[in-house]
Amino acid sequence: MTTHTIKRICLVVNPHGGRRIGPSVLRRVGPIFEAEDIELDIIETEYAGHAREVIHTHDLQDVDAFCAVGGDGTMHEVINGLLSRSDEVTLPLGLIPAGTGNSFLYGFDCLDPLEAARRIVAGKTRPIDVAQVILGDRVLYAFNIIGWGMVTDILIRSEQLRWLGENRYTVASALEVLRGRRRAARIIVDGEESIDEFVFVLACNTQYTGKGMRMAPYADLTDGLIDLVVVREATRRQMLRLLPKIFDGGHVHSPLVEYVQAKEFSLIPDIDETVNVDGELLDRSPLHVQMMPQAVQVLV
Repeated sequence: MTTHTIKRICLVVNPHGGRRIGPSVLRRVGPIFEAEDIELDIIETEYAGHAREVIHTHDLQDVDAFCAVGGDGTMHEVINGLLSRSDEVTLPLGLIPAGTGNSFLYGFDCLDPLEAARRIVAGKTRPIDVAQVILGDRVLYAFNIIGWGMVTDILIRSEQLRWLGENRYTVASALEVLRGRRRAARIIVDGEESIDEFVFVLACNTQYTGKGMRMAPYADLTDGLIDLVVVREATRRQMLRLLPKIFDGGHVHSPLVEYVQAKEFSLIPDIDETVNVDGELLDRSPLHVQMMPQAVQVLV
């Protein structure tokens, strides 16, 4: 862990993400920055992708950190904007939770916006791995998950159930389990190839996804590896029994679940379908993923 002196922060706030509480969260944490005499350059995002555009184009020469008030989607934009800069600038990143799931900060036990702000002003950074994701001619970066199959169907369904609030992930999961769809694909993990039908393939950089689901209990943000959670075949009844175990990570002990850690993998479905990259739904496949060890520094 390294300590940085933080005196000026470029901060984006997403007023539309999650429960639309970004501006009110910013007002709550403001006094913490004021007490440390830290200057905030505040930019309110206006559309999807705006946070990525801001950090990609902003002059960061006199900025000590780049932070966001938002959720995992905002953090995804920030990391992609930083890593796609032509000048390859490095800058500590911070996140103050104001989203729905906040799975990234869940793993750091930092779901309180005030605590997140205190950690940012303390200036202590940790390096985290990032996954480079290649989809056709597009390159992007994932800090949380890459999902295909049922896990992507669950995200699509949960977006239709936003009126349920935080419970939407659990309800969407149950509905998709009952649908019981499988897909054919070829998967190559660190050079080892397998062809089969799959319920889902989920690659995790963090332990948690959704709302407190401990999908990858052995994931380590600094080991240079992506944790693959794979289910090939399971009945609806088996999947319904497995679902509650996801919240404490107990599902990995089931014979239905394969758990593999890898430096890279490729997924080539028989039919091109939607892929979930950190909650961003992309209508393209196949994909290739390669880990970038300790690619960014975060203020947590």
